[in-house]
Amino acid sequence: MTHPISFHPSLPSRMALALAIAIPTLLEGAPKYLGPSAIVASPDGARLYAACADAAKVVSVDLASGKAGPSASVPGEPTGLVMSPDGKTLYATCGMPAGAVCLVDPVSMKVTATMPAGHTPTGLAPHPDGRRLYVCNRFNDDVSVIDVATSKELSRIPVVREPVGAVATPDGKTVYVINHLPRAKADGDIVAAQVTAIDAASGQTSPIPLPNGSTGLRGICITPDGKHVLVTHILARFHLPTTQLERGWQNTNALSIIDAANRRLVNTVLLDDVDLGAANPWGVACAPDGKWVAVAHYGTHEISLIDLPGVLAKIAQIPAEFPAGGAPTYTGGRYIPASQAEVPNDLAFLVDLRRRVHLDGKGPRGVAIAGAKAYATMYFSDRLSAVDLAAESRAQAAALPIGPEPKWDKVRRGEVIFADATICFQHWQSCASCHPDARADGLNWDLLNDGIGNPKNNKSMLLTHKTPPAMFSGVRDSAEAAVRSGFRHILFAVVPDEDAACVDEYLKSLKPVPSPRLVGGKLSPAAERGKSLFAAPEVGCAECHPAPLFTNMKEYELGTIKRKDADPKVDTPTLVECWRTAPYLHDGRYLDMRELLKQGEHGFSKEKPMLLGDDDLKDLAEYVLSL
Repeated sequence: MTHPISFHPSLPSRMALALAIAIPTLLEGAPKYLGPSAIVASPDGARLYAACADAAKVVSVDLASGKAGPSASVPGEPTGLVMSPDGKTLYATCGMPAGAVCLVDPVSMKVTATMPAGHTPTGLAPHPDGRRLYVCNRFNDDVSVIDVATSKELSRIPVVREPVGAVATPDGKTVYVINHLPRAKADGDIVAAQVTAIDAASGQTSPIPLPNGSTGLRGICITPDGKHVLVTHILARFHLPTTQLERGWQNTNALSIIDAANRRLVNTVLLDDVDLGAANPWGVACAPDGKWVAVAHYGTHEISLIDLPGVLAKIAQIPAEFPAGGAPTYTGGRYIPASQAEVPNDLAFLVDLRRRVHLDGKGPRGVAIAGAKAYATMYFSDRLSAVDLAAESRAQAAALPIGPEPKWDKVRRGEVIFADATICFQHWQSCASCHPDARADGLNWDLLNDGIGNPKNNKSMLLTHKTPPAMFSGVRDSAEAAVRSGFRHILFAVVPDEDAACVDEYLKSLKPVPSPRLVGGKLSPAAERGKSLFAAPEVGCAECHPAPLFTNMKEYELGTIKRKDADPKVDTPTLVECWRTAPYLHDGRYLDMRELLKQGEHGFSKEKPMLLGDDDLKDLAEYVLSL
């Protein structure tokens, strides 16, 4: 599959909008939290730079003293951070609807220039020649190619869905991009996110599918020799009913290895142990000598140190196909699976090739390696954690505070609990495993709250406390009840009610992200036409989806429920931020909104046949996707 490059003019006016958004925040005083997320090391390994998402600044840390140094304020949440090839500039993406990339002098920690980007840029990669910058525009589903010298956008390259990270190969031929979520109908047999390989010369793209159930891609790095790209993600077992958790029955956590030269998946290894999950892998970094790979586990507050040459050697020993009469073998005392297809299901694969280290703090996200240590940003604890890479070392992680010890309010504590997999039986998953950023993972899950054998599409948590009942089948009369049931029946855990109440407060605090379909914050002409259709009595959309919540909170029999559902009715979901929640309908059978309206004839019946033509349906879909 390839995509042509499309060209867009530079939009300097977007920077004015970005600053207008940021200035009120800056005037409100010091933020409650820093929220260190992305991290990068200086070329000489003497300093670290941490992007602090909540404080909207980039902080420098001197490793000799272990203390935070000067910081640079940026006009929005810094979502990605990378060093230029010559080591003279830090590039920080600012995640706003009118996104930006800030150029920061790593010595003075001053912002020297700002370049416009797309909607919520999150992750970026400089080309090795230093002249171009590839920026992931998460909610535009594309990548900007920016000329560094002129700050002009040269092109936009479409990718699959929600690009959140990128790396360029040392030879400059290929840029690899991770797509956060799958783009597929959820009721199919195969639902998996992809990595996109971009040919730097032509801009043509090719997909690299990951194993079935791959979702929640977060981290990407490339080995120093340029031979392999490493990607962290969740590997969900969504075809199974959620009856247990042992041995990764619902969610496992993975590292995929890609052959950079041939643009193909080598294999996917599980980061969990047989009876202990390593939930929510996030950042990944490779040591300069290629010996160690460090992976942060956001859900279990750990870092994994992996012997990469050992992993590659072990994979190379495994037969491509399951041989006749084949069976697992032991070579040099090491267990070898019988075929390559077994590797993504082997919870013991890394047993002698990885060391798990508990970190000091909560919520590790970004990872960097400097000298003989790996460093992780502790998002909820406003500090860094340092771990010695040496295999013989068993020392625990050391803490490097970069701000005062945070005092969590109820909302923040709820966010911490939502992301904490150590609450879960055997630590396999957190609430955030199926609800990344408190939204949805794009999969169908067979929860037992409405019977078995009738999977439903995962729902976003946005506005769930304002739009009861909860769940597509409406089996929970409130979001509060659903939260507590989720702890009991999904995490198989018992939590104090005050903890569940904090999660309620966190979910109530969620705010909709403005749609990428808006033009200057307003509806496009097509969406305005669609708005009129939406409100028209003969069309009837507003009857079930009235503003401002765009749901009447009632249940209807749509004729789409399958026979294994006892109740033929489904709850009417909110349409707010539905541009972000594909696939659609209770079982995710429609990939896009026009497909739901045209093929599904959603909202129409024999008594009220569809009266809209293709152009009207296009306008109607444009309005709904602008909400």
